[in-house]
Amino acid sequence: MTTITDLLSPAQLAGYAAFLLGLLCFAQTDDRRFKLFMALECLAYALHFAMLGHPSAAASSLISLARSMAAIRWRRPAVGVFFIALSLGMGYALFSGWLSLLPILASCIGTFSLFFLHGLAMRALMLVGTALWLVNNVCVGSVGGVLLEACLLSMNLWTISRLWRRRPG
Repeated sequence: MTTITDLLSPAQLAGYAAFLLGLLCFAQTDDRRFKLFMALECLAYALHFAMLGHPSAAASSLISLARSMAAIRWRRPAVGVFFIALSLGMGYALFSGWLSLLPILASCIGTFSLFFLHGLAMRALMLVGTALWLVNNVCVGSVGGVLLEACLLSMNLWTISRLWRRRPG
C-alpha cells in the first residue's frame, strides 16, 4: 500500500515537476517554445526515473532533452536520424525486458515528430509517444508521470483542435 510519505518522496517530487513542465509544454502553439518546455520536462523526468531506478527511461529522457534542444536549432534529417540511432543503441545497451522498450520507442517517435514533422502532424504523432509513456509510468509506479501523460493526452488533443481550427481552408 502506498503511503503519503511515498507520494512525497524526492523521486515522486521530481515527477511532479515533470508533470507541471509537461503541461506547459503541450499548451504551447509555438513550436520553438514547445521544444524548450519539452527539454525542461525531460530534465525533470530523467532525474525522476533515475531516482526510481528505471535506467532506460532515465537515459531516454536525457536523450530526449538533447534532442529537444537540437530540434530548436536544427531540423535536418541527419540530426533526427542521429538521435533515433542513439536511442536505439541506448535501448540495446540497457535492455532489461519489454518494459524497457517503451521509453525507447516513445523517444524514437518523439524524435521523428520533432525533426520530420511540424504543427498538427507533429503533435498528432506525439500522442502515440504519450500513450507509450503512460503505459510505462503505470508499470513503474510513477505518480507524476501517470498524471503527466494522462493530462498530456488531453492537453495535446486540445492544442491539436486549436491548430485544426486555425488551418486554412
